[in-house]
Amino acid sequence: MSHAIQRAFHSGELAVQREAGVERQAARLSRMAEPAGISAGMAGFLAERTFLVLTGRAVDGRLWTSPVTGPPGFLETRSATTLAIHRALPEGDPLHGLPAGQLLGMTSVEFATRRRVRINGTLSTAAKDHLIVEVEQAYGNCPQYIQQRALTHDVEPAPAAERAELSADDTQLIQEADTFFLGTVNPAHGADASHRGGAPGFVRVEGNAVRWPDYPGNNLFNSLGNITANPEAALLFFDFATGRILQVSGTAEIEWGEAGRSGDDGYTGRIVRFSVQRVVGGRPVARQVAHTPYPRNPQLIK
Repeated sequence: MSHAIQRAFHSGELAVQREAGVERQAARLSRMAEPAGISAGMAGFLAERTFLVLTGRAVDGRLWTSPVTGPPGFLETRSATTLAIHRALPEGDPLHGLPAGQLLGMTSVEFATRRRVRINGTLSTAAKDHLIVEVEQAYGNCPQYIQQRALTHDVEPAPAAERAELSADDTQLIQEADTFFLGTVNPAHGADASHRGGAPGFVRVEGNAVRWPDYPGNNLFNSLGNITANPEAALLFFDFATGRILQVSGTAEIEWGEAGRSGDDGYTGRIVRFSVQRVVGGRPVARQVAHTPYPRNPQLIK
């Protein structure tokens, strides 16, 4: 393998690519993993967005994934390498008051058109009403597994509650979810916030653990590579009927096995198992007013 490809991917990503047998396919896309700023097209896309998902560390160092919402323009591209977020995480969110100087992973999604942009960088400023991120990597992702939605952020505020285990309501929300976001971090290379989607029921709950199949994608394995290097992870689920969210922090591991076994809906041989350590739930963020499932969600394997 060339030194250029080794620089584009870290050791965890390379290990997953080898195990999955897709090293050559990943190598052809290695330029996507190289440092790149926000293009003019991405800047225009971000300027119109009202929704961002952010992965970072709380004051106590625990990894969480949180939604950030605001009117069009709250995401301001000041340069190809500087993004201003004219919002801060509210009280009750585990990332409220998140400290500067840390790695952040972000994803902005337009559900109505199934478009998304992923941005990774370092939080240089964390003020009461805004965040400044020095961007190291920005790129678009395909529309795979994004359920088409129209959302409204007109929701009634409600308190959030933190606990150590999933409640019965939490379990039901997860088992009915067709969308969630996965936050990971490799302390030496960067954080990541990635979208996951499928048919309702593609995420399974077993006690205080969560499992989901890894579907075919771009073969870069940014998230699974981070998990291989560092098991810390965070999940963000939505109850789009009520607008409330569920945030979960813990550790994750990849379970390799026979393709098509129970729970391996994507026939990749990869299932991710997440061990729950902390849960925050209850805060409403966005309700859906229209919904069209992704037309090629894999069929569930019982």
